[in-house]
Amino acid sequence: MTQPVYLVDGARTPFIKARGKPGPFTPVDLAVQAGRPLLMRQPFSPKEFDEVILGCVNVIADEMNPARVAALRLDMGDEMPAFTVQINCGSGMQSIDTAFRYIQDGTRDMILAGGTEALSHSPMILKRDAVEWLGEFNSSKSIWDRLGKTTSFRPGDFKPQIGLERGLTDPITELNMGQTAEILAQIFDISREQADEYATESHHRLARAQNEGWLADEVTPAFDRDGVAYDHDDGVRPDSSVEKLAKLKPAFERPFGKVTPGNASQITDGACWVILASERAVEKWGLKPIAKIVDSEWGALDPAIMGLGPVVSSTRLMQRHDMGLDNVDLWELNEAFAAQVLGCLAAWEDETVCRDVLGLDHPLGRIERDKLNIDGGAISLGHPVGTSGNRIVLHLANALRRTGKSRGIATECIGGGQGGAMLIERVM
Repeated sequence: MTQPVYLVDGARTPFIKARGKPGPFTPVDLAVQAGRPLLMRQPFSPKEFDEVILGCVNVIADEMNPARVAALRLDMGDEMPAFTVQINCGSGMQSIDTAFRYIQDGTRDMILAGGTEALSHSPMILKRDAVEWLGEFNSSKSIWDRLGKTTSFRPGDFKPQIGLERGLTDPITELNMGQTAEILAQIFDISREQADEYATESHHRLARAQNEGWLADEVTPAFDRDGVAYDHDDGVRPDSSVEKLAKLKPAFERPFGKVTPGNASQITDGACWVILASERAVEKWGLKPIAKIVDSEWGALDPAIMGLGPVVSSTRLMQRHDMGLDNVDLWELNEAFAAQVLGCLAAWEDETVCRDVLGLDHPLGRIERDKLNIDGGAISLGHPVGTSGNRIVLHLANALRRTGKSRGIATECIGGGQGGAMLIERVM
């Protein structure tokens, strides 16, 4: 028999916008900033966890296996097992899913599962020609060989490339992630104005959530080594409007593309943790769960239309539980791009997609906007790649509790042509 699994608490750092240089925190710094206050408010020692699992995509050289480094810095004990997971944009959700399965089968009782990412620390990379030249130069047998090698030196080969840009380009299709969103905009006839309208609404919803204090239980301040405090998601633009966004040029398909910097997710740094516990741990420590993890599903499809990953994974998840869109009270669908989110909504209403891709005999229906990303999303607060999947699960749990709703699905598209979805229920 499987054991029930509860989400009992969670916290994240503010998402800090990358501004053209390394930010104040490394991936592990962020994980520690989010984890320390979370662990301090628990009625048990950090050493009581069975395991630590952390999602991270851009691991830096000084922090190999950031899960273990973070666990040690959080004083969770030398004997604490910890490992890092990487499935691109799904990494933060994968950490929860792995923990969920371990606790469900009874082999663990309590796991700290998280995601962290410092995209501002993405490395600069040399071209392959430059690396090969350096290898040949360093292996030269004599000073004369090295001098001879300098004749083939080409300064242009040593212009560094931004690692993040290469990381966001699919190696199979050779399409940038923004270009895959453009494909969805073409398939479903999504206009530039529709994308900008969605982006504007995302900013307004996040601004309202901040002003109303709805994120107070979720976001914990981060303090850098100079004592500077970061206490809110700083990419939000409360004064955003369709008119202002309309002035931006397309980023990937000029001059007629639909994806711009204004209606795409922001490049940010941030970390998030959740505590998952068995019923035995809940009773032992007197914990008060926020939500119950019910199930999860992963799916895959053509990388060129990776943005439809949530449609594939969420539909399978709903089918397994005999659910339709109307049975889901709230949705957290990660906002990689406005056109991508709108493409997912359109796909569920499209007869051809539902028949040929999902195997349904009718369109699944419409998700009303008052159920979707009710407090904004990655367009307004950012998308630290290894963190977002964790954040949307935590925020969904908090939103269900605040609104008194019962059931929700958190889902995201994943670079490389995948999608993940998680079904949770509020604990009454």
